[in-house]
Amino acid sequence: MDSTLVESAEDVSHIAFGFMASKALFAGLHIDVFTLLAAGAKSSKQIADEADIPMNRVTTLMTALTSVGLVDRDDEDEIYSNSPGAEAFLAKGAKYEFGDYLRYQIDQQMYPLLGQLNEVLDGTLDPDSIDSYQHWMADPEQASIYCEAQHAGSLGPGRTLARLVDLSEADTLLDVGGGTGAMSIRLLEAYPKLISTIIDFPNVAEIGWQFIATAGMVDRIRYIPSNALVAEWPKEQGAILMSYLFSGIPGAEVSRLVDYAFDCLAAGGSFMVHDFMVENDRTGPPMAALWQLQHMAFTPEARSVTPGWLRTRLQDAGFVDIQEDEMIPGLTRLIHARKPG
Repeated sequence: MDSTLVESAEDVSHIAFGFMASKALFAGLHIDVFTLLAAGAKSSKQIADEADIPMNRVTTLMTALTSVGLVDRDDEDEIYSNSPGAEAFLAKGAKYEFGDYLRYQIDQQMYPLLGQLNEVLDGTLDPDSIDSYQHWMADPEQASIYCEAQHAGSLGPGRTLARLVDLSEADTLLDVGGGTGAMSIRLLEAYPKLISTIIDFPNVAEIGWQFIATAGMVDRIRYIPSNALVAEWPKEQGAILMSYLFSGIPGAEVSRLVDYAFDCLAAGGSFMVHDFMVENDRTGPPMAALWQLQHMAFTPEARSVTPGWLRTRLQDAGFVDIQEDEMIPGLTRLIHARKPG
């Protein structure tokens, strides 16, 4: 067979079996193997004993995790250790930990919905089978799983956001679809005079108060417990943030919310949009493109947003000083602008 075809076949195989690699990662998180290895390198038997999992299953899992680069194996001593990425992001207590985000929200909620992607694409899916954030958040148990995972995954980007934008002139922040307040908490930590209003579903607000109380910000953050798409927003805001919102709502709502944000900002106010975005030529990056695809499995009318399209839309709405920054490398971008003052 032609060598080019062989390489192409290998590429296709890697992509096709990528879902198995994802499940290997989720399984590793499920038995907390990355945290076990953070305490020191271990053999399969040691992992099996500490995780209380049969040895043959641990051996098979660790082989898979080694093959995809999540753990390293010392052949001489037959022991495993975390890869640098797993050590930094997947072990509990790690500085950049977001394992719970993957373990709960992605594995338990979003990943299973990919099974209906074919029917979403060809329009044969029963409308009653289409899930949504509103439906999830109406179920207290599902809301808790989603929110706790999302909070863990948003604290890091929130710290980055606080470094990228200057809100020193703002007194008020409107966090639209702000979940449990991770982004608001980080911004308020950086800007002591800032107070925040979060609009999100009632069950989310109830869970969010726990995180806000822990952060010591019950006097600086309030909730409007409602669907942000139908709620009336407070006016004359110093800043408005929409993080991970556009990728989870019908595409037709995106333009409307840009206009509504402009109307609700005070003169000179800042507008920030943080979300999964693909390049303007739609060649990638792969993680952002795949993230948008999985959102479509439960929001069939979602729009695949590019920075160029969004910048043009903000300009048409009247925003100025439009800037673009990378937030999570290869995954999310920040578009921020200002209402003329």
